[in-house]
Amino acid sequence: MASDLWIGVAALFFLGMGVFGLIAPAALIRPFGIELTVPEARAEVRAVYGGFGVAFGCLLGWAARYASGDLQRGIALAAAVALAGMALGRLASRAVERPRAFYPAWFYFWVEALGAAGLLAAAVQLPDA
Repeated sequence: MASDLWIGVAALFFLGMGVFGLIAPAALIRPFGIELTVPEARAEVRAVYGGFGVAFGCLLGWAARYASGDLQRGIALAAAVALAGMALGRLASRAVERPRAFYPAWFYFWVEALGAAGLLAAAVQLPDA
């Protein structure tokens, strides 16, 4: 089903980001011009990008495989809202900071916006349990 596919793709996105954030936090954040020079900074990236990404990826993967009805819809909707919030944060930054380059800010804006739209569409199309 297309809904399960969208949820699975989002699971892979979050898992990929999460594992990368846990293993190489400085490399993950480097394209944004941020240098993680102290252990506390690396711990923060591991927590927010790494731990959150792995947890949400596992939840979405579980939802795609085992959940159904309202539970699956709720998980997809929660992930859609999280991605939409990230994309909206990038739009707010555009209004204040005016990032110049397409990569990384606008690239990730489109990844997040399309992911949110896909998950929202999946949530709406999911059958009732």
